[in-house]
Amino acid sequence: MTGAPHRIRVEVETAYLDEQSDPREHRFVFAYTITIRNDGPTPARLLTRHWVITDANGKVQEVTGDGVVGEQPYLKPGQGFRYSSGTVIETPVGAMQGSYQMVTDDGSAFDAPIPPFRLAIPGVLH
Repeated sequence: MTGAPHRIRVEVETAYLDEQSDPREHRFVFAYTITIRNDGPTPARLLTRHWVITDANGKVQEVTGDGVVGEQPYLKPGQGFRYSSGTVIETPVGAMQGSYQMVTDDGSAFDAPIPPFRLAIPGVLH
C-alpha cells in the first residue's frame, strides 16, 4: 500500500527535576511528556523507539527498545497516546530527538520522526 501518507504527530513537554538532580555530581534529571497522535488515515502500532540524547559537552547517548513505558500503543486514525518518561544528562542543557518505528495493519513499517527538543534548567537559556 504505497502512497498512503503516514501522519504521526509527536508533541513534547519537558520539565527539569530539581529534587532528583545533583549539579555537583554532573547529574541533571529531566522529565518529558510525549503525546503521539495518528493524524493519518491508517491505524498503526508503535513497536520500538530510538532516541538520540546529546548533552552540552557533545556526549551522545543512544537508547533503543520495545515500545514506550512498557506498552506498544495501537493508534487508530484520530487517536492519541500520552506518556511520561525521563532522562539524565551531565550538563544543564541538552537535546533529544529520535523516531518511533511503527507498523500498519497490513504489515508495512515506517518511522515516525520525533523532532529535536531542548532539555534545559529554567533560567539557563534566554
